[in-house]
Amino acid sequence: MITSNIDLGVNISIESDASINNVKIGDNTKIASRARLFGSPHYQLVVGENCYFGLNTIVEGFNATVTIGKHVSFAQNVMLMSGSGPNASEKMQRIFPIIKGEVTIGDHTWIGANVVIMPNVNLGKYCIVGAQSFVNASFPDYSIIGGTPAKLIRTMTTEEIQKLNTND
Repeated sequence: MITSNIDLGVNISIESDASINNVKIGDNTKIASRARLFGSPHYQLVVGENCYFGLNTIVEGFNATVTIGKHVSFAQNVMLMSGSGPNASEKMQRIFPIIKGEVTIGDHTWIGANVVIMPNVNLGKYCIVGAQSFVNASFPDYSIIGGTPAKLIRTMTTEEIQKLNTND
């Protein structure tokens, strides 16, 4: 495994069979077994503090900038990608070109198990993504989304938003 361009905060927990490369990871972040987080020499993957990446999660920031906010939770088997397409077939790319684009995940967002997040997606703060969703569109703060493709299920209520924004 090649590792370079790594900037780690304090109190980072990375399981021995996980891998990271071309990343900047904030304090108190946990990376579970067999997770893969990587950017490229041109696009360093940026992760905020107090995040969690579940078992088998892959966050690919090789093709474009990927930014993960603070207090973001990824369940197991999540796939986030900044590029997608038929890489091995130039002929197929004539019809289905490789899509590359930035991905941003806002603070305090919760990504359920087996979710796929495609390029050019921006999820706002306090979003919830239901398990097994395919996210190929952006959603604003306080959105609860799910499905294939993901659709808005509802926006958090005023009462829920007030609870989130109360200083304890």
